[in-house]
Amino acid sequence: MMLRVRSRDGLERVTVDNPQQTTVSQLKALIQTQLRIPFQNQTISTNQNLLLAKTHDDISRFTDMANPNTPLSALNLSHGSIVYLAYDGERTVAGPTFHPAGSFGRKMTMDDLIAKQMKVTRQENPHCELVSFDRDCANAFQHYVNDTLAFAVKRGGFMYGTVSEEGKVEVDFIYEPPQQGTEANLVFFRDPDEEKSVEAIAMGLGMRRVGFIFTQTVSQDKKDFTLSNREVLQASEFHAESGLKEWVTAMVKLEVNEDGGADVHFEAFQMSDMCIRLFKEGWFETEIEEGHDPKLSKMKKDVVVGVKDTREVDNDFFLVVVKIFDHQGPLSSSFPIENRNTPVTLKALKNHLDRAKSLPFVKRISDFHLMLLLARFLDVAADIPALAECVHTDSPIPEGYQLLIESMANAS
Repeated sequence: MMLRVRSRDGLERVTVDNPQQTTVSQLKALIQTQLRIPFQNQTISTNQNLLLAKTHDDISRFTDMANPNTPLSALNLSHGSIVYLAYDGERTVAGPTFHPAGSFGRKMTMDDLIAKQMKVTRQENPHCELVSFDRDCANAFQHYVNDTLAFAVKRGGFMYGTVSEEGKVEVDFIYEPPQQGTEANLVFFRDPDEEKSVEAIAMGLGMRRVGFIFTQTVSQDKKDFTLSNREVLQASEFHAESGLKEWVTAMVKLEVNEDGGADVHFEAFQMSDMCIRLFKEGWFETEIEEGHDPKLSKMKKDVVVGVKDTREVDNDFFLVVVKIFDHQGPLSSSFPIENRNTPVTLKALKNHLDRAKSLPFVKRISDFHLMLLLARFLDVAADIPALAECVHTDSPIPEGYQLLIESMANAS
C-alpha cells in the first residue's frame, strides 16, 4: 500500500508492505526510514488542519493518531490516502535529477522537432476586456493581509462574479479556502464539501468562479520579478482547471509611494494561451530547486524564445495585463470571513443580525460569508440555492427560513 504524506515540504510517498497489521508506531518508523524524519519529532494526523498549527500546544490537539498501537485499518487509511505530518527540525528534500542536453551535434528526435515549433512569444491582448472589483470585497481582503498579516506571509482566494458577453469580468466576492502561507509559498488545502457549498451559493446568486487572487509579501517585493516561477505555476494550474478563457489572476502587494510610505496595490493579469498550453501538456518543471532564479520558469524541454533555444523562460512572457476598475456590487462584505485566524461561529451570526436590525431580512443576509456559515447547517442542494436566489432577486426571505436562521442565531 502507498500512503501520501503531506508536510510543509510538499507531498511525498511512503510504502507500507503489510497495511492490515501496521500500527501508527510502525508508520512513524517507516516515515523515519523513507523520509528521514526522526520518529520522536513527528506528529501525524488525518486532519489537514495540522499543517496550519503554529505552536506545540496547537499541534498537541491533533490526537487521532496519538496512540502508537492504533492499527491503520482502524483509521480508514487505504492505498493513496493522505496523512498530514508536522515535525520539528529541518531536512533537505531531494529534487529531481536534471540532465542538461543541447541539440547541437546529435540526431534530432521527434521531441526536438516538436520543441522547434513551440515558440514562446508575448500575447498582446487578453481575452478579458477588464476586471472590476466590488469595493467592499476587495477592501475586506486587502485590509486583512495588510493590517493582520502585514504582508509577511502569502494569502489567497478564489474570485467569484460574472462575465459579460464582451469579456468584462466583475468580481463580487472572494472565497478564501483553508490554506498555509509563507514568505514565498502559498498552499491551498482544498475542502470539497466547503467548495460544494460555495458553488451552491454562487449558482443561486447567478455567479461563477472567475479568477484567483493572491498576495506578494514584503520580502518578495525586493526581488526583480512581476510573478515568481512558483506563482506562475499556481496561477496556471487554477486557470487551466477553470476552463474559462476570461479567467483573471489578481495580485496584491505593497508599493512604496512618492512620500516614502506604502500603498496597497492591485494588479491583474491573464496567463497567456501559450502558458496554459505548456502547463496542460506538462512542459513546466514543477519541482523548483532551491536557489533557482524566481523570475525564470524552467521547462522540461527546449522551447524557442526569440531566436534562441532555451529551457528557461522569463515569467513576464506568460503575463497579459488586464485593466482594473471597481464597482459597488449587490453583496455586503461585513461578516467575518472563513478560514482565517478566528473561527466563524453562530455567535457572529447573532451579532451581525443584531447590527442590521433596521434592514429588510434579505439585506441582512446578503453576504456570501454569512451564507457560507449557514451552509454548514442547511441543505446545500435545496435551502442554500433558494436563499441565494432570494438575495440575487432581492425577494423577501420565506418566513420559515427567517425563523430558522433567527433561532440558529439565538441559540448561540
